[in-house]
Amino acid sequence: MPLELSSSAFVHDGEIPARYTCDGEDTAPPLAWSGAPAGTKSFALIVDDPDAPDPRAPTRTYVHWVVFNLPPDASGVGGGAALTGGAREGKNDWGKSRYGGPCPPIGKHRYFFKLYALDATVPDRSSTTKADLEAAMRGHVLAHAELVGLYQRG
Repeated sequence: MPLELSSSAFVHDGEIPARYTCDGEDTAPPLAWSGAPAGTKSFALIVDDPDAPDPRAPTRTYVHWVVFNLPPDASGVGGGAALTGGAREGKNDWGKSRYGGPCPPIGKHRYFFKLYALDATVPDRSSTTKADLEAAMRGHVLAHAELVGLYQRG
């Protein structure tokens, strides 16, 4: 059974409800997963937007959330629930260690929720970025799943 990632708030390639954006409560949508491969020691999650700042002429990928060391028995995150089991949040592109919801300045953006099953835990640093996490995960990814959500303001 492959690793699968889903949300009760939106379907793959569907609209992310405003509640989970800067126009709403700005809390992470509920995410659930199944199919963790044998040998999984932790999960990591990266949420980013490759369409920044303008989807017609993107110049960067904007990082919204970095989570690592989710326990191997975890099956979900977000939806207002606190992180448990030693999970840590790294720095997003706002410079904060928390979820920062979609807040596109122009156009409809794609938000990639990327889950990784790892055969190790990641060293805990107070300022772990997406790049730091990706470097630490290199050679340790057992499986990967992705969920894409869309959002356009007003």
